[in-house]
Amino acid sequence: MKIDGIPYRSVWVEPSDGWSIRIFDQTKLPWSLDILRLTEVGQVAQAIRSMQVRGAPLIGAVAAYGVALALRKDASTERLEQVVAELGETRPTAINLRWALARMRAALHNLPAGDRVAAAYAEAAAICDDDAETCRRIGEHGLPLIESAAKDRERVNVLTHCNAGWIATVDWGTALAPIYMAHDAGLPVHVWVDETRPRNQGAALTAWELGKHGVPHTIIADNAGGHLMQHGQVDLVIVGTDRVTRNGDVANKIGTYLKALAAHDNGVPFWVALPHSTLDMSVGDGVAEIPIEERSGTEVTDLTGRTADGRIETIRVAAEGSAAANPAFDVTPARLVTGLITERGRCAASEAGLRALYPEKG
Repeated sequence: MKIDGIPYRSVWVEPSDGWSIRIFDQTKLPWSLDILRLTEVGQVAQAIRSMQVRGAPLIGAVAAYGVALALRKDASTERLEQVVAELGETRPTAINLRWALARMRAALHNLPAGDRVAAAYAEAAAICDDDAETCRRIGEHGLPLIESAAKDRERVNVLTHCNAGWIATVDWGTALAPIYMAHDAGLPVHVWVDETRPRNQGAALTAWELGKHGVPHTIIADNAGGHLMQHGQVDLVIVGTDRVTRNGDVANKIGTYLKALAAHDNGVPFWVALPHSTLDMSVGDGVAEIPIEERSGTEVTDLTGRTADGRIETIRVAAEGSAAANPAFDVTPARLVTGLITERGRCAASEAGLRALYPEKG
């Protein structure tokens, strides 16, 4: 995708040295476009924990490069096992992280130590290329949903929650890929962008990248979606996901479940876009089995923004002395999901639907 006409991916190897890694610092968006240089695995782990890099597919790709950075200093089998375990603990909910690390381990474990560094960079690059192509295909399979909704309408209103665009993947995005393709095809698509409290990934990131691409959009408060649906102002909902179980339950940013309930009550199609790396066929009951990350309460009590004179400041908005809980994700049961958009096509949010597209998953 492009920023001000310049093409980017969300992670890349620094061309000048051929080994360090570059990412955008997503905690600085939309106020400034800061590019970080990562030179050691500790920096990668911190970037993932602090959400300088975020988005289920992207943290997997960046973690893969983290393995490569670690092996530059010590390519032993012991270090390989150690770094895979360390990086796997940085975020608990998104399964893409463990998928990418398992793929790196499988590719490197049986190689001689002297061959591992080059192979690690090659495998991490392959993971990135796979994600970019996967997301492009998700866009192709989701585009017909918007095309169908556009018939006899002056504007197609799509609601999305959190950020599942190219800044959350290596390129294109998941939920936003069909929207970008619809816009580029000349369809009159407009996006309702949930602010997505408490970190405001919608207002800060989704709105930023849609704006950079020229896609018409409007930021709304998280609780406005149901109202818009009641008044016929939402044609379909498309969200991303951090983990999908074998029966089609969907873990996504906190608040997604409430959007699905509102969509179900108002007859609005609720679609979930996901790559193969987000599938977790080992889990049956998403509500009972998916671990939900609990983040710092300060994300709820404090807000960061730009003041009128241009300074970036963090302020407290909650009453002093009040405790704050901050579950980062919730699980939407499959019964509320209209269908899944994957790189292999669309399917029902069910075990039968998923196994029809992914028979090799067992």
